[in-house]
Amino acid sequence: MQTAKAAAAKAALDHIEEGSILGVGTGSTVNCLIDAIGESGLRLQGAVASSVGTEKRLKAIGIDLLDLNSTGTLDLYIDGADETNPALELIKGGGAALTREKIIAGASAKFLCIVDKSKQVNVLGAFPLPVEVIPMARSFAARELLKLGCDPEYRDGVITDNGNVILDCYRFNIANPKELEHAVNAIPGVVTVGLFALRGADALLVGHDDGNTELIDAQGG
Repeated sequence: MQTAKAAAAKAALDHIEEGSILGVGTGSTVNCLIDAIGESGLRLQGAVASSVGTEKRLKAIGIDLLDLNSTGTLDLYIDGADETNPALELIKGGGAALTREKIIAGASAKFLCIVDKSKQVNVLGAFPLPVEVIPMARSFAARELLKLGCDPEYRDGVITDNGNVILDCYRFNIANPKELEHAVNAIPGVVTVGLFALRGADALLVGHDDGNTELIDAQGG
């Protein structure tokens, strides 16, 4: 699996323009990407990071960190996913960075998702769907999520970079990701849900265990 992640990360370098400002996500595959950028000598104007952990890794390879409020629209955002369906709708948030990830994805002209093949599924929901919630709303939001047909579980001991908590929603069979994204986001106290359907990936770069990669665009090409 590590070979597959590294292959996808390395192939993503071909999509990054020299001297550009890059949006960078969070997670193990993105860590491979940051390592690959450092090893390649690729020069960036800077990067907008989706988490404190990513900021530290980018700093370590000498990349300047920029504020999204100052950069405006980014040309490219690269991030991983916990699951992706054929429409390139995603579940993200296993690393608890879903809100900042969704903001940067929304502010980017192109979202390239890099994954290993195990992340591809026909229907989203086997991976528990993360929901970032304001702490005082934890119990209320959990009751509302239960009404939507899942079993919410508090991710004990995890505080997001925004100071909030995570509810992981088990046993969701997500037939209509866009509809569910609207429904969960409408719950008072929810900051955001880890469904990236309203703004899914524009392209998917899949790494395989043999080191080969496959590029899929949002139209299935």
